[in-house]
Amino acid sequence: MSNHSVKERMSYWFDNTMAKGTTALIGWLALVSLALVVVVSVLTIWLTPGEALRHDGWPGVLWLSLMHALSPGKISGDAGTAPFLAIMLGASLGGIFIVSILVGVLSTGLRSKIEELRKGRSRVIESGHTVILGWSEQLFTIVSELVKAQASQRGPVIAILADRDKPAMEDAIRARVGDTGGTRLVCRTGRPTEPADLALMSLNTARTVVVLSPEQDDPDAQVIKTLLALAKRPGGHPPVVAAIASSRTMPAARLAGGPGVHLVDSDDIAARLIVQSSRQSGMSVICMDLLNFDGNEIYLRRDPALAGRSYAEALGAYATATVLGLRTPKGVTLNPPPDTLIGASDELVVLAQDDSLIRAASGTAPADERHIVSTPVREPAPERTLMLGWNDRAARIIRHLDGYVTPGSVLDVAGDHPGAGRGLTDLRNLTVNVKDCDGTDRYALESLGVGVYQHVIVLSDDRFDPRHADTRTLMTLLQLRDIQATLGETYSIVSEMHDENNRSLAEVTEADDIVISDTVIGLLLAQLAENAHLAEVFGQLFDSAGAEAYPRPVENYVTTGGPVAFQTIVESALRRGETAIGYRVAAEVGEPPHYGVVLNPDRSRPLTFAPGDSVIVLAER
Repeated sequence: MSNHSVKERMSYWFDNTMAKGTTALIGWLALVSLALVVVVSVLTIWLTPGEALRHDGWPGVLWLSLMHALSPGKISGDAGTAPFLAIMLGASLGGIFIVSILVGVLSTGLRSKIEELRKGRSRVIESGHTVILGWSEQLFTIVSELVKAQASQRGPVIAILADRDKPAMEDAIRARVGDTGGTRLVCRTGRPTEPADLALMSLNTARTVVVLSPEQDDPDAQVIKTLLALAKRPGGHPPVVAAIASSRTMPAARLAGGPGVHLVDSDDIAARLIVQSSRQSGMSVICMDLLNFDGNEIYLRRDPALAGRSYAEALGAYATATVLGLRTPKGVTLNPPPDTLIGASDELVVLAQDDSLIRAASGTAPADERHIVSTPVREPAPERTLMLGWNDRAARIIRHLDGYVTPGSVLDVAGDHPGAGRGLTDLRNLTVNVKDCDGTDRYALESLGVGVYQHVIVLSDDRFDPRHADTRTLMTLLQLRDIQATLGETYSIVSEMHDENNRSLAEVTEADDIVISDTVIGLLLAQLAENAHLAEVFGQLFDSAGAEAYPRPVENYVTTGGPVAFQTIVESALRRGETAIGYRVAAEVGEPPHYGVVLNPDRSRPLTFAPGDSVIVLAER
């Protein structure tokens, strides 16, 4: 038998009732109001029967009591005996108490509801929407690119779930992205690693899911936990694209995500792009042009009319698109051999402004043999490269660089980072030397004899926060440019930075290439969110084992100084085993946003090139 008293039980029951929220409080106030009206009516009929008869008995007294309880000001118009006025005064005083509490309860309840809506905890009721899980600098690039990609769609929606305040997320996106046109942004506050929070996003009806690497310690652990939470959801989920910060965690991420997840190795892609950019000026601009949705985009297209024809013939098949390669049942091959036959089930990898604008050529104009230049391919010679600075990505950059250079090449690592030069084993072609140097010090840079190098790579120092690291990088670039101008030295400079907003500042230094890794990864995630099948295409573009994009001197392909059809350039590149996809005008390398790069050029307009211009080709190094 329980030892609790009746009073304790009643108090416990009352506490539980009150804990149910605003509705329970209003219910109690209604009961108290009813009790007040009944008590006042009984007292009026008992103590002042004459007044009760004057007010039509029970119905009139009940109504009068109710009006005094709800509108205490009614007492000013009362007239009658002293007991009657005293009873009505009591009803009005009780009404003041009840109405005051009611106003407070309603105000608190309304404020709580607004706060709940402000926190973004309601469920997203959408279909065909893109879901972004997590928050990082890449999010702004992804949202901006998806807005462009979905501009022609009807009512596109991007839903974002992150462990941040909903209004703060909306304000940040509005400030960084600007006008989103017809695309609606829906932000929700929650943890992407929690199944209950994932349930807010209507994943079963979503078009695709993008998982971002968060800005915190051990970000890949959070991504893997999110992938596990997605895998355990009942009903499954749409295609998932996820960014992994460190290559070391890729095997665990593949296991957590399963076959339906496309993983982007941020470390590896950024390292490859830095290496490619260090060897070929303008590579980062070309890659960003291929990745963004501003102009031309990459599509997979099946064309029965080209079945049975060779890849060389397909290069001139379209008037408004440029063929890059083939996708067969065995996978994607960019720049395949010219005599490769196109199968009935094969797809062409094409570059075009829009898939609806791809138009077949009415006829292929023959190449003008007078303008084709046959320059013998030179055997690569050993190179000297200087790397200024060090970070966690440096060892991977050096290994990729080792796969490009010829035996006997030298890499000097100069910096004051305590980890400089560590983790380098089994290099085949490079000899690595480590030198102590402050990359922001002019005299320290001059003592390195920078003029003996063909390439200089400036890395962002991971010991500092991104803003400070970018500032140090800018200082190093300014020093290098001043040394070049003073001593008349020539070498390519590629730098790594964090913030896209610093690109305009870095342009003052006239660096050959500036790699913004977060922007590149954001562009790639946006592309895969729109079409996950492009993962193979971009994998080939960033893989040293396959065909990559290269800007090469135009004078190696065609004559300069006179009008030349782009088809002549295509033919000249084809004879070298390459696929021409565009060109770069040297006089416009400092003009944003394309910096002189033109991809998928108009084939009907003759082009006049000058020495220093480049032809952009897909080639095997």
